[in-house]
Amino acid sequence: MGYLRWPYPEEMPSGFWGETTSLIDWCEENYVVSKYIAEWSNTLTNAVFIMAAFYTTYSAYKNKLEQRFIFIGLLFSLVGFGSWLFHMTLKFHFQLLDELPMVYATAIPSWSLFTEIYHYTKNDNSKNSPIREQWIFGLLVTGFVTFLTWVYLVLQKPIIFQVLYGFLNVWVVFISGFLAYKHMEKNPTVKKNLYATMGLGIVIFLLGFVAWNLDIYFCSFWIKVRRNYLLLPLGVLLELHGWWHLLTGVGVYVYVVFLQYLRVLSQGRSNEFDFIWRWRICPELVRKEASIRTKYSYEFLGPYVNNPLGKASTPIVPELEGEQQ
Repeated sequence: MGYLRWPYPEEMPSGFWGETTSLIDWCEENYVVSKYIAEWSNTLTNAVFIMAAFYTTYSAYKNKLEQRFIFIGLLFSLVGFGSWLFHMTLKFHFQLLDELPMVYATAIPSWSLFTEIYHYTKNDNSKNSPIREQWIFGLLVTGFVTFLTWVYLVLQKPIIFQVLYGFLNVWVVFISGFLAYKHMEKNPTVKKNLYATMGLGIVIFLLGFVAWNLDIYFCSFWIKVRRNYLLLPLGVLLELHGWWHLLTGVGVYVYVVFLQYLRVLSQGRSNEFDFIWRWRICPELVRKEASIRTKYSYEFLGPYVNNPLGKASTPIVPELEGEQQ
């Protein structure tokens, strides 16, 4: 078949890690590339998810954001490591390490947003919710997360878990979008960046969700094309669950940046930060005194800032009137 392409070996029922015990076995054929890795593409693509999660954590720490964003990044990195181990071994205990941390990581922004939307409906002019409200919604979210954990551990019904987890994510998107619309409507530049970041994160995530479903429902077709036409290594390009990892890793990073920006604006701390787009496409919230060593713009796909010293300069953006929450 030439030097650049070679046929797929036959799938092996088990490899170095023994028999499969996970509740789900994805479309990628098992132990085809290596006897040490059950699903080669699905394993290695988690590297992008892990790197994106680590950078989210590093950026939150470096720019002195609230600890909640550091925890979000750390938990999402745990998702990436768990997914790596799950796809490498196809063992049930690693499947839990893949899927349960997704809920725990999402629980933090859920708690934050539920508390904030409740505080907003009270027409309270204070910047932060009272401790009592934070505790109440913290307990409610903890109860929901505990229920989801029980569903997975006891009932072992992935579809129920996936539907309820999806429901939680829909609420996060809806509430964050509502807060962005209500709080930032007086500042068109801020609103543009908020909506661009939110929209980009959602679109990338949805593309990953489409790839995930195509991988499930047209599995036999993808296997046929990979084995009969593309062969190795081109066949890995049609491992669509791997694309889910790549796209969700990037999408989660972008959406977390959106949540960081929304939180900073809600607290009236916009004068401490600049919102930049590295290479015009990668959003990040940085402190005004920070050094920026890459090319960047102040708008998505906008012109580069001429800044040879690497210092964040202040864009011409009107301040929020009264720094409303």
